[in-house]
Amino acid sequence: MKPPKFMYCDPDSVEEAVALKSRYGHDSLVLAGGQSLMPMLNMRLANPDVLIDINRVAALQQITRDGDVLEVGAGVRQSVLESDPAVAAAVPLLGLAIPFIGHIENRHRGTVGGSIAHADAAAELPCAAVTLDATVVLHGTAGRREVAARDFFEGFMTNCCAPDELVVAVRFPVTPAASGSAFVEHARRQGDFALAASAAVVALDAERRFTSVAVGVAGIAATPVRATVVQDALIGQAATAENIAAAAAAIGDTVSSADDMHATGAYRRHLAVTVVKRAITAAVENAAAVERNGS
Repeated sequence: MKPPKFMYCDPDSVEEAVALKSRYGHDSLVLAGGQSLMPMLNMRLANPDVLIDINRVAALQQITRDGDVLEVGAGVRQSVLESDPAVAAAVPLLGLAIPFIGHIENRHRGTVGGSIAHADAAAELPCAAVTLDATVVLHGTAGRREVAARDFFEGFMTNCCAPDELVVAVRFPVTPAASGSAFVEHARRQGDFALAASAAVVALDAERRFTSVAVGVAGIAATPVRATVVQDALIGQAATAENIAAAAAAIGDTVSSADDMHATGAYRRHLAVTVVKRAITAAVENAAAVERNGS
């Protein structure tokens, strides 16, 4: 299969890329890692007049830490987040979620911004971004603006980017040192998109009661879901298996996916509860390990 004809542009600056987006708008698509876009082009599911290749834009390939925020450029490869010790120290959830993305070959090409902009509700990075209260940075002809990740995703593979805007970075709050993080996913085969996945970041007090809980779920609705009902049920409660199971059960009411070729809605509700329970349990164990290690 071959892609349709298109005009190819390879800008070397954000400003040039934005100017191209402004000029061609909905008739253009942005090529970053190409792990989702190239198959769509080859199957003629996407038919742009113009393809804007941002791989030569060096400014999009940087990771910087500014106080309590880790800013990851949109062009940073997913494999870099997977292996960078500075990223693992600042935001451990990223290093835990990335290995679930496709296969290593996909992660060597796939970019952070590409996954966020593609906005697949079953994808790992959008779920992590919503869980971490990350901010998506957009750049358009009117300048730079920041959008909370939970507002960026508007529907199935739909985001709030204007036609002249480009995702240039994602800003992740640095995780408090005493926290525990975990990512759990269930897929039909290794490397597939998740039928259901969950990310969790928790902190406990000296009596092992939850002082903070952040839980996100992927694959159960049109966008990544922040499981506030689960979080609210656990704050102040003891980190016991019974409390975690009781709180996780509430996520089943949030599942809006109907039956599809991969799973029934009922099975997905069952999976959602299971992955949330396992993610919180693993995060609690990781928090305890952090405390034992004194870091």
